[in-house]
Amino acid sequence: MTNNNEIKQFSKRLLEKRQTPFCNLSLRSGAHNYVEELLEFLFPHFAEKIYYSEIEVEAKLVLLKRNLVTILKAIKIDMPFEPKDIAEAFILKIPDVHDNLWNDAESIFKGDPAAESIDEVILAYPGFLAITIFRISNILYNLNVPILPRIFSEYAHQITGIDIHPGAQIGESFFIDHGTGIVIGETTLIGNNVKIYQGVTLGALSVDKNLHNTKRHPTIEDNVVIYAQAVILGGKTTIGKNSIIGGNVWLTESVPPNSIVYHKSEVKVKNTIKNEDDFFDFVI
Repeated sequence: MTNNNEIKQFSKRLLEKRQTPFCNLSLRSGAHNYVEELLEFLFPHFAEKIYYSEIEVEAKLVLLKRNLVTILKAIKIDMPFEPKDIAEAFILKIPDVHDNLWNDAESIFKGDPAAESIDEVILAYPGFLAITIFRISNILYNLNVPILPRIFSEYAHQITGIDIHPGAQIGESFFIDHGTGIVIGETTLIGNNVKIYQGVTLGALSVDKNLHNTKRHPTIEDNVVIYAQAVILGGKTTIGKNSIIGGNVWLTESVPPNSIVYHKSEVKVKNTIKNEDDFFDFVI
């Protein structure tokens, strides 16, 4: 059994660690609440409040700016600008993000036969939710805000199963179909009108810490479709425009425009069962 002296030593070490974090206790919950507040503002689908006038909208933007300043002040890491200046720059980007997100929603609606309306896409599609939170976190990432963009993106990861680093660059009309298990790395470049299915990885060939400031993830040009479970790796790997990458493909080299890349596997089918030895006993 642990003696009292060991408990006292542990208590001392624990308190020392708890007194030197880079944020206060409210940062994580505050960040999650702020994401939800933005969703409610940008899309009436998530909101209980209805805005009836431009004055109400403008007042909410002021409140969002003030709330972001409060969250930024909870981060005890040096930032390139004052919290109020970062919040101001963030709010000024919201109109462009809003336009981009409606284009994303329209792209998903037009590209998915199962989608009955844009409202359904906004309310029920995890891919759209992940894209929304990515575009929000990407603003803060580009403003060199520490930790907060990652908290936002990890919140999206938790609730959608889709992991998009806030540093990725993603063009217009981005379509994530199903989405579960998708991973998009920090230095990924994605063009316009790209469609990605579940389980796709856009990753790095190496995880060496010395490569932090190096382009480690692939470039996906305009109008590319990447089907389920495809893995595309490397900062020098480019998928040319209008290409189709089939399911289960593993790529570490570039593909020219207008290409079709697929993985060929052999499936054998027996037409008849002749004896008991032909049975497979699978337990799943």
